[in-house]
Amino acid sequence: MTAADSAADASFDRSTEPPDPAANPWGHQSVLCAESIAALAPQPGGIYLDATLGAGGHSAALLAACPEAQLVGLDCDERALAIARDRLAPWGDRVTFVHSNFANFQPGEQRFHGILADLGVSSMQFDQPDRGFSFRQDGPLDMRMDDRLDQSAADLVNTWEEVELANAIYQYGEERLSRRIARAIVEQRQRQPFSRTLELAEAIARCVPGKYRHGRIHPATRTFQALRIVVNQELDVLETLLDLAPDWLAPEGRLAIISFHSLEDRIVKHRLKDSPLLQVLTKKPTIPTEAETATNPRARSAKLRVAQRHPLEPTPTRDRLNRGRRSG
Repeated sequence: MTAADSAADASFDRSTEPPDPAANPWGHQSVLCAESIAALAPQPGGIYLDATLGAGGHSAALLAACPEAQLVGLDCDERALAIARDRLAPWGDRVTFVHSNFANFQPGEQRFHGILADLGVSSMQFDQPDRGFSFRQDGPLDMRMDDRLDQSAADLVNTWEEVELANAIYQYGEERLSRRIARAIVEQRQRQPFSRTLELAEAIARCVPGKYRHGRIHPATRTFQALRIVVNQELDVLETLLDLAPDWLAPEGRLAIISFHSLEDRIVKHRLKDSPLLQVLTKKPTIPTEAETATNPRARSAKLRVAQRHPLEPTPTRDRLNRGRRSG
């Protein structure tokens, strides 16, 4: 399944979760929730990091499963944090909230027994037209997960050179008609700059062949995904997380990452495998069950990969002793 397949509906709800004691008024559910908590194997007294807190579904399940666990929840979206604070209120001071993305988080000396990252955009964000993520609802062409970011999607489509746009749409949206779409964007913005999501979606639909326009997915799907990734620097932020997270884990602590398109999953797969601090626990990624996708078909592209920090870190002294024993 390609990156675009996972984004076939730009307002997808990527999740389904078991009931928990903190009902979410937004109705958002967390994909692979039971599988994620099982993978983290929370222990009493453990300290856990939810690096993409969102509406708090995974965190609520973890806290309910392990009554003495402590949790730090990060999110760059202040609106999502407000929802999570309400949802996780029953657990009181067992939860610490941080307004940050995981690339900028600094835990200091704290080490975690488990870290979870649920990548991408939540259905909450897609379902708010004023966020500008959805090509099915009219709203400002924004796409920023963090309102503090300077550059919006409108800034990109109205200022980037045609070649830059085409390359981004091809690389991050895996869109084979990227050059045609970039050309159409540049031609239209010369007459009227883009400011609304439907303006862009309709411009894309008009410039592609009829069979493409009426295909399995909306013709703007891949372009919107590409713009969102660029605006939020999603893949760069993911690379940073994968650089830092192994050092944030306590010995035998686990790192669980849920991805939703092939670009993310490819990075996660190789970076977990290549880390000298980690042992990969999932030979193949865990995917939603048929029951989950039947209830929530928008979650079909989710993949969970898990790794564990090695229990005993090598030291120069230990290495010399081991070499001495082998030579003797």
